[in-house]
Amino acid sequence: MKREYPDAPLVGVGIVIKHAHSVVLVERGQQPKMNVWTIPGGLIELGESTQEAAKREVLEECNLQIELGDIISVVDLIKKDDGGAVQYHYILIDFSATYLSGELCPASDAKDAKWVPIEELPSYDIPDITRKVIEKAFL
Repeated sequence: MKREYPDAPLVGVGIVIKHAHSVVLVERGQQPKMNVWTIPGGLIELGESTQEAAKREVLEECNLQIELGDIISVVDLIKKDDGGAVQYHYILIDFSATYLSGELCPASDAKDAKWVPIEELPSYDIPDITRKVIEKAFL
């Protein structure tokens, strides 16, 4: 399954992990959006439910156990190259989650991972769509 110039959209999950009025942000270690701060997440594997994928991705990227909540939103992430060809096409299903256990540390494709107090979010360069998903999770 190729991520760049795919033959079909790729389906993934994003997870807003909440604890003590803070949220987990990860710095991406690969494209798309390498070096950008965002919520943990990744692609759903064949035969895996969205819920299983969300829990797996959080464990792989952040070393955390979570209690998965409701779906917050479904987001289309489509990036075209200069010639108009679809370079990336993701459908992302974003969940809210509550921290249960584990010590936050980046793993897998995350360069860094942090608990960020909600009031400090403006100081991070987070994609607008991700910021809206986080805000919706805290409503």
